[in-house]
Amino acid sequence: MDNKLIPFMCRSFPEWFEPIVDLALDLRWTWNHASDELWKELDSEAWRWTENPWWMLQTISRERIEQLAINNKKFKDDMQRIISTRQEYLTRPGWFQSRCAPGDMNTVAYFSMEFALGEALPLYAGGLGVLAGDYLKTASDMGVPIIGIGLLYQEGYLRQIINTEGWQIEAHPHNDPTNLPIRPVTDNSGGWLRIPIELPGRKVTLRVWQVQVGRVMLYLLDSNDPSNNAADRSIIYQLYDDRQEFRLMQEMALGIGGWRVIKTLGLPVDICHINEGHNAFLVLERARSFMQETGETFAAALWATRAGNIFTTHTPVAAGFDTFPPHLITQYFGDYAISLGITPEQLLALGRHNPENQQESFNMALLAMRGSININGVSAIHETVSRRIFVSEYPRWPESEIPVKHITNGVHVSSWDSEWSDALWTEVGGKGCWQGNLEHLTPAIQDRSDMDLWQLRNDSRRSLVNYVRQRYAHQVQQRGADAAAVAQAERALDPSILTIGFARRFTAYKRPNLLLHDPERLAGIVNHPEHPVQIIAAGKAHGQDTEGKRLVHEFVMFCSRPELRSRVVFIADYDMAIAGQMVQGVDLWINTPRRPWEACGTSGMKVLVNGGLNLSELDGWWAEAYSPDLGWAIGDGQEHSEPEWDAIEATQIYDLLESHITHDFYDRDAHGVPAAWIKRIRASMGKLAPMYSSNRMLREYVENMYLDMTFKYRKRIKDKGKLAVELLAWQQAIERYWLEIHFGSGHVLLKDSEWHFEVPVYFGGLNPDYVSVEIFADAMEGMGDVKQAMTRGEKLYGSANGFTYRTTQPAHRPAEHFSFRVIPSHPDVSVPLEENHILWYSQSH
Repeated sequence: MDNKLIPFMCRSFPEWFEPIVDLALDLRWTWNHASDELWKELDSEAWRWTENPWWMLQTISRERIEQLAINNKKFKDDMQRIISTRQEYLTRPGWFQSRCAPGDMNTVAYFSMEFALGEALPLYAGGLGVLAGDYLKTASDMGVPIIGIGLLYQEGYLRQIINTEGWQIEAHPHNDPTNLPIRPVTDNSGGWLRIPIELPGRKVTLRVWQVQVGRVMLYLLDSNDPSNNAADRSIIYQLYDDRQEFRLMQEMALGIGGWRVIKTLGLPVDICHINEGHNAFLVLERARSFMQETGETFAAALWATRAGNIFTTHTPVAAGFDTFPPHLITQYFGDYAISLGITPEQLLALGRHNPENQQESFNMALLAMRGSININGVSAIHETVSRRIFVSEYPRWPESEIPVKHITNGVHVSSWDSEWSDALWTEVGGKGCWQGNLEHLTPAIQDRSDMDLWQLRNDSRRSLVNYVRQRYAHQVQQRGADAAAVAQAERALDPSILTIGFARRFTAYKRPNLLLHDPERLAGIVNHPEHPVQIIAAGKAHGQDTEGKRLVHEFVMFCSRPELRSRVVFIADYDMAIAGQMVQGVDLWINTPRRPWEACGTSGMKVLVNGGLNLSELDGWWAEAYSPDLGWAIGDGQEHSEPEWDAIEATQIYDLLESHITHDFYDRDAHGVPAAWIKRIRASMGKLAPMYSSNRMLREYVENMYLDMTFKYRKRIKDKGKLAVELLAWQQAIERYWLEIHFGSGHVLLKDSEWHFEVPVYFGGLNPDYVSVEIFADAMEGMGDVKQAMTRGEKLYGSANGFTYRTTQPAHRPAEHFSFRVIPSHPDVSVPLEENHILWYSQSH
């Protein structure tokens, strides 16, 4: 056996057993469950509690292996079958290979502070990590050439314990690398790959690990190397370290160290995807690397390399971005700035709204934005919200032109579907139906009978109830409860009752306790004699969030009321495993964020494939997806900050549950099927499950962004960045001569139902080819905005560099709606993202 592949396993296996190591180190088992029975056969109890085959291989006894060798031919046959199936998966062409020709796009490097792939690798806190994990899994299924770059935390996010008084207590278990399904990356000499980064007065060594995620590789860095001092060994210790200096060092390790991993391994990366601003230092290191290769300046290198960077923001409020005080940036980047050929103040300016403000903090989102050629939010609403956040970066530009797009998030269906929904979709769509184009799935699901869909829901709900009973009883027992209380927990819930799922991070803006606004009314809904409901809740508060902990306590205490104990359950330590069971089994998922603070939200998307329905605030993805035939909504589609609005929306929830939702669920036909409920399920599964899958999301990134970015990036770096140098000169000319541009007196004439516009423009020392003269009108009253370039006409008499510009527009709106403007223009530049000058016409010129 190759010891490089199993670095911590100081033991040998029989030759017939060795191939199982590759299966255990490929996290494809987190979503492809063909090998589940194999792991159960190996050690059913260990699999049940850890779902970590790598740990199981390190603890399995030699006697157990000998028993399998002698007595279990089926185990051997199953192992070989699974190995063959995996090999076929790894080598067959995917969607990407059918869509793109070789060479259209090289590797995309996806940088993220957290990745959620499964509980065997706990490197995540919440939705950002789950999205990143789903992204890698989808890339594997679809054959998209992607790698992940992240950090290996010695301590992951907090684990939650609920004490006997109902309060959250945090535990922080150690991530022992020997128990994680990872392996070190080796260098050319066969030793462990180590990457240096420079910190004040010293170098820190980062170790590099790799995680196989099907066809995708995730690279993780940690600082726990014996060559580092004690403090530096703990840099990458806690996810989202509260200590600002340690957070800065983590983000340096990820951005700077991550790019150095790519260069050291010679990975053919064209596109870097910055998943939230934490990773933005890669912008600097990528430019520095280009400088070393070409001898160009930092300014030219930034023009070249940012064409290969995309920044996805998930933050709905400006206060959510990471910022660092100037003295810390100066301390940690003083020498680094010199290596870029710039001053520390010039480096600080890349992360400031106002470079002249010496007191302003350094904003990682601004660095990511200025170092990227594409910026996107994660839902349509979030695009609008992000434009508001960044509006000050584009003074005098209309908000509609702030250069933020959106690609709505999606979920990796195969990670979140139940065994029953997987069987159903496979039957209607074929094996691997979520790995290619999805157009056929919507009509296919329409043909399923009401009885089939109702059976799916009953099987899924029953499985969830059994899981919760087991987990809840264990939770109660761990708190030291007596046998009667444990027995009561084992009987909690009813597999035939309308089951509501409610799980999220407990923090104020998510309003987790909106459901408890009128606890007596909610208790009456739960215990209705004819139309009862049951609630399964879960969620953690951040360890420093006192208000979040109070909200957890309030919900736990509501669940502990004697008349509710059998129907309202709070499951402690919410994680991917609990989430997976909940989204598979609940009938209704409730989400109650304060609009517009839910950038997207993906938890409600996960119920779609399983036939669950949504009742949610009209925010994030649900604002795009909702229609009355698909689920239910609260709110009025507007933003409200006043406390009394919470009462209004809580009342909406109660009204919907009492008058509509429970009625539809319990109104059964002669076969015991709720026809109106099933009608919604069929519509939701058919219309929404494909639309909000990560398959659609990744296809949009590839087709709408990555391919075009690859073309632009290669064009800019060609001939050692020749085009980038030209673009820098173009920008410098605009900067130098912009104040010399001015308008003459404009004119507009109505002729043949058209407005005829004319305006003289004087350019001073600027080449008029460097700009575009346009007319512009804002969108209003059902009419879209108008942006139209004007045609350059004759040179103005007596002017060294002035011209008349003309154009026409249909006279559908008043002439006063339109204005003249001058903006930078170049076929290879993204305006205003890369050049944000703008000059508007005024009566005083």
